[in-house]
This record gives sequence, structure tokens and C-alpha cells, in this order.
Amino acid sequence: MNRALVMKFGGTSIADADAIARVTAIVAAAAARDIPLVVVVSAMSRITDDLLGACTAACDGNGHAAQLGVDAVETRHHRVVDELFGRAEFPESSSVRLRADVSEVCDELRAVLTSVAVLRELTPRGADRVAAAGELMSSRIAVAALQRSGLRSRWVDPRLALVTDDAHPSAAPLMDETRTAVARELQPVLEAGEVAVIGGFVGATRDGITTTLGRGGSDYSASILGAALHAGEIQIWTDVDGMLTADPRVVANAQLVSHLSFDEASELAYFGARVLHPSTIVPAVRDGIPVRILNTMRPEGRGSLITADGSGHDRALTALACKRNISVVDITSTRMLLAHGFLRRVFEVFEQHATSVDVVTTSEVSVSVTLDDDRRLEGIERDLTVFADVQVDRGMSILSAVGDNLRGDPGLAGRLIAALGGLPLRMVSQAASRRNVTVVLNDRDLPQAMSRLHDEFFVSVGSPRSAR
Repeated sequence: MNRALVMKFGGTSIADADAIARVTAIVAAAAARDIPLVVVVSAMSRITDDLLGACTAACDGNGHAAQLGVDAVETRHHRVVDELFGRAEFPESSSVRLRADVSEVCDELRAVLTSVAVLRELTPRGADRVAAAGELMSSRIAVAALQRSGLRSRWVDPRLALVTDDAHPSAAPLMDETRTAVARELQPVLEAGEVAVIGGFVGATRDGITTTLGRGGSDYSASILGAALHAGEIQIWTDVDGMLTADPRVVANAQLVSHLSFDEASELAYFGARVLHPSTIVPAVRDGIPVRILNTMRPEGRGSLITADGSGHDRALTALACKRNISVVDITSTRMLLAHGFLRRVFEVFEQHATSVDVVTTSEVSVSVTLDDDRRLEGIERDLTVFADVQVDRGMSILSAVGDNLRGDPGLAGRLIAALGGLPLRMVSQAASRRNVTVVLNDRDLPQAMSRLHDEFFVSVGSPRSAR
């Protein structure tokens, strides 16, 4: 049997009946190549947010609002079912059965949220049970749409195929157990010549307790399942053409990056490129499985191909990535000048508050770090002030220039900083990998900074990727 192709479709790609029809056509074209297919689907766009909103209402004791939230989710899925299967040429039993499947999931949600509203408490385990519902419903509808089109397809329960630890709500896969589960649940479907359809984002513990992989985790599911299957390729179908040289919302003339390395893609994802979830490609990297980013609205496009070593290009940079609305924390203590253990004490505080940092710069008496999650910042600041002076600046941005060739050309970093001349830079850092140069600056200066760098490295001298 040929190596499998894993195709993951995001929430906007299955947002309504028309979108699901496009997905069906894309999968049918792939099936014509006579290769084993696994289709991984997210929840319909905004459904996970709606479900978590119902959770919040229930926790506040507003059971009525929570039930209305579930009603709206159920109605949206029923409408899609009716639009897909409500025409005369399809048996009435198709839509009746699917509507019943959707209602069964929603009835379970209502029961859970009723209890939550009474207790005014939702455990992480309970939240995962609610959040998983979107993928369980969308995958049922997707497999029915494929079957309607004439493709032999079978639904696979993600809670049986993807085994995780119990770290709710961002569980980690247990790869040995997952490989065994995939061999049991997915492999027979492929060997029977059927398309396997499975919800992303969702897994279960060894004991069968529903878990989720964290927001954006459907991409992660595709990579995990691809690794477990030793797939030939993993495709991430989304609403953009692929990885771009910059955020098109900031740089209007951003261009497609047709080929990049796993390391470049990982760093771009980490520093804010939203096409990929940062964890997505880790299992693929370990197994050397290519990942391709494609646009559901333009299936004829070439997309972006991510491979272990990239394309061996000679471009100066591969792309720019950014994160807005971050906080910079300056920790200073002249009492700790050259004192052993100062950095350890600083980072122990962040660890105690389960908060990760993005960028770090140090001097003899101070440490500066950036946070894109400031929910625990008040407690962090309180604990740091026990042994240091702390200053917090909000409304900052991270701008990272990423490229494998930064490692071999020391002049590129200087050229990058020179291009930003006149703009106040709060922090400057080059990663240990020497694969990125990162600056931190005020949010209001980000558009100008990105435009300058894009013009310098991707547009200047008449070349889309000038290496000078």
C-alpha cells in the first residue's frame, strides 16, 4: 500500500454547506490518485468559541444563556445538514440520521452545562468534554458529504485513535500508544480502500477520558496521525495561499514562500505566523514528513512546501513574523550584581505561574523578557518585587526576521538593524540557532518597521527575494 496522504481542513474550510462541497471536490481529486487518504477536520469556524462561551455562561450560573448557546450551535449544524442533504435526490434518512447525530452531541452538552450552572464550577476535564463537541459534529457531517459524493468513506472516532496524557486542556500525545491505536482504528479503513475521516483537536487518555490538544490543535492532530501512519505528506488546507513573506494585513505586497525548512517554519509559527500552530510540525519533523500549506479557495495553487532542509535557497531572509500587544517585563537588581542564581530565581517565578516567555535579553544587573499572555502578570510582578525592581510596558510588538541563511552571513543582522534606523527598538535579540533576529518595539511602529524590512529584503533591487 502506498504511503498515506493526510489532509487537514480548518474551520473556515468547512464553515458552511458550500465550503464542505468544496472540500468534497478537493478530496475526490486526491482520491483519484489512488492513495490512502486521511481527512482531518476542525470544528466549523467560531463553533469552539461559541461552546466555550456557553461554558462561561454556565460557570456564571446563567444556565439559560448556556442552553441558548448550545441551541444556536445545534441550529447551525442542522442548517448545514439540511442544505447538504435536504434536496429530493438524497434519501430523507440521510439528513434525519445526521440531524440525530448532531442532536445527540448537543443533548450531552446540555446535560453537562446544566450541572455546571448549578455548581458554578467547570473542571478542565469538563471543559475539554464540551470543547471537543465541535469536531465530533463537523467530522460526522464531512464523512456523510464524502459518502454522498460517491467516495467510500468511514468516520473514525478521534477519542479511539489519538491517545494523550491527562494535561487538560492542552494534552500531549503518547506516541507509542497512538501508533497502536492508529494501527487498530485507522489502518483497517485505509486497507479497505476507504477515506478515513476524523475530527482534529480531540483525543482521549488511556482511560478513555476526552482531551483536547489546545487551541489550533487540529493541525497538531494531522501531524500526530501522519507520524503514526508514516504518511508520505501532510496537507494543511486553510484560507490563505501558504506561508507568506509577511503578514498581508500589515504588508500589502507580501509574497508566497514556495519552499522552506522545518526549522524556518517552526520559528515563523512561534513568532506569530498564524498559518501553522507552533506544535504542528514537531511530529512531522521527527519523521521527515513534508508538510504542504494550501488554500481551499484556490486548490490549483502550489502552496508552501515545508521539508527537513528547505530548498537550499540563497535568499537573505525567508519571511517576517510578528506578534502584537505583548508585554515587556524589565527585572533589575543592583543588589544581585553578578550574584549566583539571579537568573534562576527570575525564571522560577515564571515557572511557578505557568507562564512562558518569548524573547529574553540580559545584562549584569537586569533581565528583560516578553510575554504574550499577561493573565498572571499581577502575581508574577508581585513575586519578582521580593528581590528586584520591576517595570512593565504594555502595547509592544515582536518583529522577527527568519531565515536559515542568517547563520552563515553575519552581515545580515547588521543590515536588518540598519534598515530600522530611527525607530526606537526596545529589545534586540538573536536566537541561539542564529536563524532569527528579533526586535521588540512599540505597537504603533510595527507597520513601518515591517514595511521597511520587507522592502529591504524582499522587494529591493527589482527582486522579490534580494540577497544583495
